[in-house]
Amino acid sequence: MDRIDLEIAEALEADARLSFADLAAGLNMSKTPCWKRVKALEEAGVLTGYHAALSPAALGLGVEAFVQIILKPEEAPAFEAAVMRHPFVRRCHATTGDGDYLVHLVAKDIAGLDRTLREELARMPGVQRTRTFVATREIKASHKLAAAARAAGLPAA
Repeated sequence: MDRIDLEIAEALEADARLSFADLAAGLNMSKTPCWKRVKALEEAGVLTGYHAALSPAALGLGVEAFVQIILKPEEAPAFEAAVMRHPFVRRCHATTGDGDYLVHLVAKDIAGLDRTLREELARMPGVQRTRTFVATREIKASHKLAAAARAAGLPAA
């Protein structure tokens, strides 16, 4: 990955609906080399998809929470499979420290969150204990990884 690839990634993070012609023009490239670079970034796994960003609150999912999960280790595969199927789970990460997983989920309201926690999440395979943190407001949500790569000095010159 070089500087031009990073510029392509940044442009697509800002607007994934850019046409190849507009993307190439913004980078002072011709369309075909730009298209080839985008395809190479897809094949390398740098570009993993093109998505619409939706607002949970605008969809009626006004409560977001982060749940730390402590799990029986032998149940990890079954737990992970259950999390993958759950519609309210936005993200799930295996973690170090006191907990085994950190789950980010959404709910319609506090009653819905309570129901999800007690009737669904706590009953997933291997769950021994949960610790829930309800988000009161979002300070930053960013999908701009190209900017983070640039700040980290990547790609190397």
